[in-house]
Amino acid sequence: MRMTPREVTSSAVFAVLTAIGACISTPIPFSPVPFTLQVFFVVLSGVVLGSTRATLAQTIYLLLGLVGFPVFAGGLSGPSTLVGPTGGYLIGFILAAYVTGRLAEKLARNLRGMVVCTLIGLIPIYVVGEIGLWIWLRPTLTVLLMIGAVPFLPGDIIKSVAAAFVASRGRLRDIAR
Repeated sequence: MRMTPREVTSSAVFAVLTAIGACISTPIPFSPVPFTLQVFFVVLSGVVLGSTRATLAQTIYLLLGLVGFPVFAGGLSGPSTLVGPTGGYLIGFILAAYVTGRLAEKLARNLRGMVVCTLIGLIPIYVVGEIGLWIWLRPTLTVLLMIGAVPFLPGDIIKSVAAAFVASRGRLRDIAR
C-alpha cells in the first residue's frame, strides 16, 4: 500500500505522541512496569489512523527507541529495553495499534463502537506484555498478574474510553485521513 506524505506524517505524529506518553511515567514500587500514558496514544492511533498507519506509527516509535532515542518510559532506549520487563508491552503496542485500527475500520461509527475497539485493543498489550514479563521474571501466575496487569487495568480502561471519546469528538479522524 502506498502512502501519501500526509499519511506518513500522521503516523510519525502518533509515534511522537506515544513517546510523549512515555515521558508521563510513574514508577510503581512493587512492579518493574511503570504507569504511563502510552496506551492512550496507542489505541487512539488505531481509532484515528486505521490499522496500517497506526501499525506504522507504533513501529516508528519502537524503532526510534531501538536506535537510541530515549523515548521509552523512564528515558530508556536501546535493544536491551526490549528484553527487559517492559519489552513485551512495547512489542504489544504494535499489535494493539493494528487490532484497534482494524476493528475501527469496521466498527468505529460512533462512540460506543470506538470504545469497543479501544478496549479490545488492550488485549494484545496485556498478552504480549505479560509473556515478556514472565520470560524476564519467571514468577507465578498470581504474581505475574499482580505486578503486570491488575494495577494497570483500571487506568488502561479509563485511557481507552478517553481515547475513544477524543477520537469521536472534533475532527481528529478527518485531519489524519
